[in-house]
Order: sequence, then C-alpha cells, then structure tokens
Amino acid sequence: MFEQLQDLPPDGLLALIKLYRDDARPEKIDLGVGVYRDSDGGTPVFRGVKKAEHRLHETQDSKSYLGPEGDLGFVAALRPYIFGQGDAFGDRLRGVQTPGGTGAVRLACETLAKAGATKVLLGTPSWPNHAPIIQATGMEPVTFTHADIATETLDFDALLTAMKAAEAGDVVLLHGCCHNPTGIDYDLNQWAQIADLVAERGLFPLIDLAYQGLGAGFEEDAEGLRKVLAAAPESMLAYSCDKNFGLYRERVGALYAISKTDDQAATLFSHLLSNARANWSMPPDHGAATVRVILTDDEFRREWDAEVAEMRARLNRMRAALAQHGTIGTVDLAAVGEQNGLFSTLNLNKDQVMALRKSHGIYMAASGRINVAGLNERNIPHFVEALRSIA
Repeated sequence: MFEQLQDLPPDGLLALIKLYRDDARPEKIDLGVGVYRDSDGGTPVFRGVKKAEHRLHETQDSKSYLGPEGDLGFVAALRPYIFGQGDAFGDRLRGVQTPGGTGAVRLACETLAKAGATKVLLGTPSWPNHAPIIQATGMEPVTFTHADIATETLDFDALLTAMKAAEAGDVVLLHGCCHNPTGIDYDLNQWAQIADLVAERGLFPLIDLAYQGLGAGFEEDAEGLRKVLAAAPESMLAYSCDKNFGLYRERVGALYAISKTDDQAATLFSHLLSNARANWSMPPDHGAATVRVILTDDEFRREWDAEVAEMRARLNRMRAALAQHGTIGTVDLAAVGEQNGLFSTLNLNKDQVMALRKSHGIYMAASGRINVAGLNERNIPHFVEALRSIA
C-alpha cells in the first residue's frame, strides 16, 4: 500500500524552527514562527487565562462529550465582539466551535463545496493553508494579487477586477484584519466597495478573522468586515482565538454562518454538525471553556482586554521603530510602520534571506515574511545593520 506514496518536501517552517534552535549565536533572531512574543522573546500564558483555568479546575464537574457543536456558551460569548452588540442577524446566524481557525476554514470550505460552490477568489500571497484547504475540499482557488511586495502596496484594483469577473455563487475569501502574510489591510472605504460588489455580483463572502484586536482594536478590526456581512444575504466567518487569547496549543476556533432565513439557518446548522462529526467528532473543550469563562466574567474580561492592548501596543512600537529607518536597499521599512498585526513581508529574494540567516543569525521564511513580534528594542539595531549589509 504505502509503496505508492512518494516523499514530500519537508515543511519549511518546521525546518526553520530546528535551524534556529541549533544556532548557538547569542545575537540570533527568530522572525519565522508565527506566534506572539514579548520583549524577552517568550510567549507567555495570559494572566486572565491562568485565572480562568483555575476557576475551571475548581468548578468543572465533568469531562464528558459536548457534542459536535462544542461549547455553545463560548460561541455565544464571542458573537458581540465579532458582529457587534445587538447585531441584527437573529437566528439567521449560527455558530459551532472548531479546532482552531484552521478547522473553521476547513469546515466552511467543505460545507460550501457540498452546497455547490466550485470557485474561491483568493488574494495572493495568503496564509499557506488557504489554497490547500480549498483544493482538498474539491473547489478551485482563483487567485489575484492582494499586494505588490516590491512596493509594499495593496493591489485593490486586482480584487475589484476578480470580483467583477466572478459569477454569482462564487466564494470570495477575505482576511478580516492583520493580513497574513503582508500586514496590508483594506481601509473602510475599500471595505464598503467590497460590500457593494458582493451584493451586486451575488458573491458569497468567507471571512477569515484570525487576529482580531491586534490591529487597531476589537471594534476597529471588525468594522470593515461588518459592512460586507450586512450587504450579503449569506456568508461565513472563520474565527481563531489562538492569537488574541494566546491559546495556540488549545486549538480554539469557531465557524459562524449567516443564512437568508431562520429555516435555512437551521438546515445549514445540521450540515455543519454532520460535517464536523465526520471530521473531528467533538472539538477539544478546555480552551473554549477558558475563553467562555473570561468573556462572561467582567473582571477577567477587563484583564484580558488590557493584555491584548499591551500586545497591540508592543507590535505598533516595533513597527514604528522599523519605520524610522526608511528604505534599506529593496526593503521599505517605512511601509512596515503603516501595516497591521504580527506579519509583514519584506521585498527580499531567497539569496538575501539565506545571507541574513548564514551571516547574521536572522531566521525568516524564504518568502521574506517576518513576525514583527520577534523584534525588540535590543535586537532591532542588529536586524537593521544586517539588512544594510545585504542591500
């Protein structure tokens, strides 16, 4: 049986982790792994998470299955953060817990494919898992250029052209905020144009919201996508709590779906449950329960919100510190200061990326994507001098 299989290339990011770990140079910098890091290079457990977990330890009385829908209290507690207080969707909006944002995207694509969708508009570069998930569920990714890395600018015309050429029922996948891997987001005027085209062309929006709160704030990071959801009679939104709760290992996510009518929403919900059952049976409980405890306790929620604000402020400080150095060779650091979230993609070729790694101990993806949280006030001078040396 297995002799039919052929070797696959190793995962580049996993290889990068090992190379960084084995590098003995004290000045080395890890800009590859996509997790938040504090100024000391750690990825700490949130204070609010520790307190919520302690409460669960004291009060949780069962580890029995929850069902394929997961923790619906968690799903409900997230809803106002994503869709706004008192949203108008009512029972047209249903949600299920998923194993991370990845599970949410997978469940969305599988359900859309079974409903008859065949094409997904996908801006590139994008999160590396987007295209494989789309293809694995039998749909075709129709790509357009999200951003020009050489100029660090959004190619909004490419999106508009792709949407205008699409057919009714085609899916358009949109990053809700803090675009991965470029950090280049739509402004509110552009979100309004997207909403108009979604309604005009009868497109189905699938929004991937993996970094809410790490851009400009929870409300600000959702303001644009809400315009699209209001304009579309049907839509889906995949959500991740990995970053804004620091629950990477717990795989905490949710998929929300909006239908035209309450009856259609009930039917769709049954299909979400059936597809979830076939994929992972029941989602893991602990992380979602932790989020639910935080969001339903005023004290815990305020502490968590303050911790996210600290993360956001640190990311913005690192971007501002880079921006002061302007353009170095082909790299426009000033533009990095105008972007959002954990990631930016620098205009570097593979030879330059390898030179940074070999000569300076700076590790990043071959594409030039960097995790801004890997920088701090102490190592930015080394990073900037290294860029100058290869310019």
